[in-house]
Amino acid sequence: MLDIDFRSRKPIYEQLVDQIKEMIVSGVLKGGEQLPSVRVLAQQLTVNPNTIQKAYRELERIGYIYSIQGKGNFVSEKIEASNQEELKMVKENLQKLAQQALFLGMQSDELLQIMEEIIKDHQGGKRDD
Repeated sequence: MLDIDFRSRKPIYEQLVDQIKEMIVSGVLKGGEQLPSVRVLAQQLTVNPNTIQKAYRELERIGYIYSIQGKGNFVSEKIEASNQEELKMVKENLQKLAQQALFLGMQSDELLQIMEEIIKDHQGGKRDD
């Protein structure tokens, strides 16, 4: 499930945040699904529980998960619109990657096809056209 690189310069909690976000975005973790408890995940990954708690707090701050006291942490059903800062960063990164792909010789129709496939996969195969 989660793979921590203890030799990486990136802090462990950031690795956890990135991997859990990726799992949520890609649909591996579904809305409403309960995440492992801090204690269980810390034991599985052999890291300090405070590290797991820090990652969960960050994920909650940016809207990917929510917590219910006494019950645990759960994947948010839909990322809140209040997440404008995160969305702005994603848009900027997407723009940079598209510009880089075009600069390296990717054709615009190929880039559009890739985006359409991503959207189609995200919508579960439903098409808007």
